[in-house]
Amino acid sequence: AGTGNGQMSSPQSLAVDYNGNVYVADTFNYRIQLFNASGTYLTQWGSRGTGNGQFENPDGIAIDSKGDVYVVDPGNFRVQKFTASGAYLGQWGGNGHGNGRFSIPNYVTVDGSGDVYVTDYYDDRIQKFTPDGVFLTQLGSPGSREGELHVPTGIDVDRNGNVYVADTGN
Repeated sequence: AGTGNGQMSSPQSLAVDYNGNVYVADTFNYRIQLFNASGTYLTQWGSRGTGNGQFENPDGIAIDSKGDVYVVDPGNFRVQKFTASGAYLGQWGGNGHGNGRFSIPNYVTVDGSGDVYVTDYYDDRIQKFTPDGVFLTQLGSPGSREGELHVPTGIDVDRNGNVYVADTGN
């Protein structure tokens, strides 16, 4: 525990790239930390704020097949995209309930085609985007029946395109 290199405060999510490097969303330190497969600290990026590359409690993290890193920034109602070394590439989202906007985004995954899926905690849905943040579709709706969600959290997509969601409220 702590604020130094390799120390953390409430890590919430991690992702492993094809080289075995581990990216950790160090939530209450408002940063992403990168470690090699042996656990040796390599680098970090981010700070607290609303600007490009800054975070308000980073949460979910995912890596696509090109090595780009997607970080859910729930306090700023957005997803930010970075290179593997932490260079800022872009962002999308915003506070709201419409397509492409979030009430509270929290987890993210990327499918084999590079499309990005984001859980929207309070809107009880999953939103699907292109790698550049163009809204494609919504999955799920509020409720407790088949195909409905209540407080979705974890998410993943298998190689066949099947989407798996931890439907926490149900």
